[in-house]
Amino acid sequence: MMKIEQIYTGCLAQGAYYIQSGTEAAVIDPLREIQPYITKAAANGATIKYIFETHFHADFVSGHIDLAKATGATIVYGPLAAPAFAAHIATDGEELKLGDLSIKVLHTPGHTMESACYLLSDKTGKDIALFSGDTLFIGDVGRPDLAQKAAHMTQEELAGTLYDSLRNKILPLADDIIVYPAHGAGSACGKNMSKETTDSLGHQKLTNYALRANMGREEFIREVTRGLMPPPGYFPLNVKMNKEGYENIADVLKQGTQPLGVEAFEVAANETGALLLDTRAPELFAQGFIPNSVNIGIDGSFAPWVGALVPDIHQPILIIADAGREEEVVTRLARVGYDHSIGYLQGGIDAWKQAGKEIDSITSISADELAERLAKDPSLAIADVRKESEYVSEHVSGAENLPLDYINDQVAKLDKNKTYYIHCAGGYRSMIFNSILRARGFDQLIDVKGGFKAMKDSGRFTITDYVCPTTML
Repeated sequence: MMKIEQIYTGCLAQGAYYIQSGTEAAVIDPLREIQPYITKAAANGATIKYIFETHFHADFVSGHIDLAKATGATIVYGPLAAPAFAAHIATDGEELKLGDLSIKVLHTPGHTMESACYLLSDKTGKDIALFSGDTLFIGDVGRPDLAQKAAHMTQEELAGTLYDSLRNKILPLADDIIVYPAHGAGSACGKNMSKETTDSLGHQKLTNYALRANMGREEFIREVTRGLMPPPGYFPLNVKMNKEGYENIADVLKQGTQPLGVEAFEVAANETGALLLDTRAPELFAQGFIPNSVNIGIDGSFAPWVGALVPDIHQPILIIADAGREEEVVTRLARVGYDHSIGYLQGGIDAWKQAGKEIDSITSISADELAERLAKDPSLAIADVRKESEYVSEHVSGAENLPLDYINDQVAKLDKNKTYYIHCAGGYRSMIFNSILRARGFDQLIDVKGGFKAMKDSGRFTITDYVCPTTML
């Protein structure tokens, strides 16, 4: 029996993998919560023999250390890795047996210098799958700027190294091999990833811009390094945790899921300087929230936005969540290294209200209401907090682009005494933006329900299809 299963987590756009042959199993790039892998192996009558890590991840904390402790499995890295814990550092081309299968280690530096791909062959020796980590994505390749400090190399030097890895190790492989990457569209580890999460290598050779047969080394370097946005600030901190170790996930969950009554919650907030993180839906948050709390909804790209907007992974966090979802919140925070949740508000926002505590709110209006206000006063200030690429592609005429990703840079541009109408694509990011600025003393912000989609669908706004920004001239 051979089993290959992709375990895809949309919030992180991350793919982990479970492989089984006979009674032996392996896990590639596991998430922080390890019980699902243990349960899966037990249900299939298998023992987890190996935990393969494609590199030291920057965008999430892997579960390799806890999973190895729980199962006795061997952690495997490619050449040049130097973790602070027990692991097998494989040589380039080394083969490891998993039941009737063989897994060959291909050292593919470039995204990071220890990056490795794992080539899976069946019992006849036929190559059938490539677990490509962040070396090769569907439609893209790993960005070469994240490991510059660790490698003491420029992004151009790393890009050149990646070019060599792809040409020498990946492109010579058979076209019918299935590529299983570590990430899909939405991850900050690349810039042009497809929504598809697997593909044949042959199809990627035809369609992936970075694998063009006639592409020279210098051309590759230019294209792969063009348009790279600064990585989220938490990336180096996650690399450090993945390389050096971290607290056991069970202890993190125990601490973070402590129920706190209203008074205890208020005392903890005052004494610790904790971030009050409200994870409810944006529309519920707008109706009433604890003053100075920040809204990042759990039903969205929760963990990446926490990582992008909360600079210190050691920040104490107090949670306001929908009943029954507290452990989910703590787990998803831990996935990106935020291990210092110290409890949640028992009874949620309703308990806070019933105790007579102060409540704040954010005014939220429909696209039609904004259109009516604009008709009376065309000078109204509209702020579009989507990414620059989204704004450049299509935006409401007259709107100013203030991307949420760089909210700290936006504060200086705004007047606390002026009214701003804030929108994103659909309402998720605009409420994050509104809540952060509200906590910083901006009380003239108005949210536009449904965001750009609602504004465009209303047919009442002038849409500018394209503007070439000066940065691209």
